[in-house]
Order: sequence, then C-alpha cells, then structure tokens
Amino acid sequence: MTRIDPHRFSIAPMLDWTDRHERYFLRLLTRHALLYTEMVTTGALLHGDRARHLDFSREEHPVALQLGGSEPDDMARCAELAQQWGYDEVNINVGCPSDRVQSGSFGACLMAEPERVAACVKSMQAACDIPVTVKSRIGIDEHDSEAFLQRFVDTVAEAGCDTFIVHARIAILAGLSPKENRDVPPLKYERVHRLKERHPELKISINGGLKTLAACQAQLDKVDGVMMGREAYQNPYILASVDQDIFGSIEAVPARQEVMKKYLAYVAGQLASGTALQHMTRHILGLYKGQPGGRLFRRHLSENAHRKGASISVLEDAVALAEAAIERQQQADAENMVTPAEQSTQLQTGVQHA
Repeated sequence: MTRIDPHRFSIAPMLDWTDRHERYFLRLLTRHALLYTEMVTTGALLHGDRARHLDFSREEHPVALQLGGSEPDDMARCAELAQQWGYDEVNINVGCPSDRVQSGSFGACLMAEPERVAACVKSMQAACDIPVTVKSRIGIDEHDSEAFLQRFVDTVAEAGCDTFIVHARIAILAGLSPKENRDVPPLKYERVHRLKERHPELKISINGGLKTLAACQAQLDKVDGVMMGREAYQNPYILASVDQDIFGSIEAVPARQEVMKKYLAYVAGQLASGTALQHMTRHILGLYKGQPGGRLFRRHLSENAHRKGASISVLEDAVALAEAAIERQQQADAENMVTPAEQSTQLQTGVQHA
C-alpha cells in the first residue's frame, strides 16, 4: 500500500482562524491534507492553559502544532508536549512578521539567526520522536537574496531538519503590517524551485498566493508540497476536490449538504459542552461561496449565531436556506433549458415564418 504524504497539500497555520473547530470542519472536506494549528507561543504552553491550546479531536489527524519561540530549552519542552498530546508534527514559525512576534524574538526575524533556529531543531528532536519542521519566508528586509535563503536552509538542515515550508515572499519587518506582508512583497516562486533543485534530499513545500488546485498541481512539478492559506479559509469548498486532484483518491467528492450534516453532529456535541455557536459558525461562512444561496447562508449565520442562547437550529436554518436557493436555481435552469431537438424545431419554424 502506497503511503500518502500529507505534506503534498497542507492548510496554512492562520492566527485566529485555524482553531480546532475550523480544523474539524476542514477535515470533513479533505481526509488527506495536513492541517496546522494556529501559532502557539512557548510561553502560552509553559505558563498558560495547556489544554485550551493543545486539545483537538482525533478526527483532525494528520495535524501539526506550530510553535512560536526561540529558546531551545523552551521549544524542546513544548515539542515534548506536542508529542504527549498526540500531534503528528511540530513546526517552528520563522515566517510571521508581526510586531508582537518580533518583540518576542521569534517569527520571521529568526531568519537572521539560523544558528538559533538550528539549536531549537536539535533540542526539539532530542525531546520528541515526531517530525520537527520549519516554516519560513524567502528572506527579510534587505536580505532578499538566494544566498541568504540558502545559508538559512543549509544551517538548519545540518541540524537535522529535513522539511521546510517556504512562503515565497520576503517579510518586510519595518514598514509593512502583517496584512501588507501577505500581499505587497512580490512572489518569487522560482527562488523556492531552485532551492529544491539544490536540495533534492530535502522536502520543500511552497506557500503564498495559491488560489486554485490547478495552480497547486503546477507547483507540484517543481516542489514536494503546496500549502494553501486564505483561499482555503474563505472558499473552503475548494478543498472538497483535494483528495481526488492532489492525492489521487477515487472516493466521491463530498457534497456541501453532506459535509454540513456531519458538521451539525459535531456542533451539537460542542454546544452540549458549553461552546458558543458563533465560535463554530464563523469559520464556515464561505462554504456556499459562489452558489445561489451563498449570501443567504452567510447573512443568516452572521445575524443570528452570536445571539444569546443561539442553538443549532440557526445553523440548520442557514443550510436549509442555501439548499433551497440552489434547488430553485436548478429548477429554473431546467425549465429554461432548450434541447437540440427543440432548437432545431425553433430554427425550422423561424425559417418558415421568414
């Protein structure tokens, strides 16, 4: 049996977005894609509520924990926790450009300290048996060169890391906001492609600006894996075809209604445990994007899920509204459809009248 490598397609770690509810929902769309947590700082794990940050549903596998930190001992203790909690991988954030992250001396600014990242990798690998990976940019600020990226990867790889997820933009740490850093610096996919050419022994995944599965498939001719971010969150149904198009699955693509039936069961259990409905519905607003009932679905959830005492019926009603709109559109299309025979008859009638 051929082993499926989940790194072939993964969903990016996104702060305030890829929490456990979002990951459960995404898993209903794709069985094989690798999911990542939001970035969790070492301080939050070592001094805060570990269960709140680390708990997840077994259905989420394969799932990786992304850590933010730069002290080798702290990173090692957190890697050990990741293994204890059952994560499939622990990832080091060397790509986030926010001021808060920089003030903690981790994230993208660590690209300027490859030896420190290497030390973290060594300590973490000594503390756990699960893979330790790194997510980075191609450079930072004035360090916008292949030589800079090469030195970073060489140093960290020598410490034992064999998997790098590379956002194909530099991060501009002074002058651009985190949002601007996701769009303003130009994408340089070729730099990541050449990195893979120089390091065939490493597993290299590419991230940044990928919005279609066709674009992802094209990248897989050059690198080992692709990571999709905002598009997967804002237009989640794009993931329904990932298992077939990227991983070669022969299983049927799940319908939106089928996905929601399973998610409703999850929501019911979470509501019984005290989770507020809005924490689970905010992630799924784009499920019907581009469909006749998309706006109705989104509006109903946005207007009602946050209300005090909101129950699962809010979600059930939103699905019913969307599916009814789709059915009406299908009926209208069927009524307006003209068969070839009818077209021929209409043409003949027109000629006779002429």
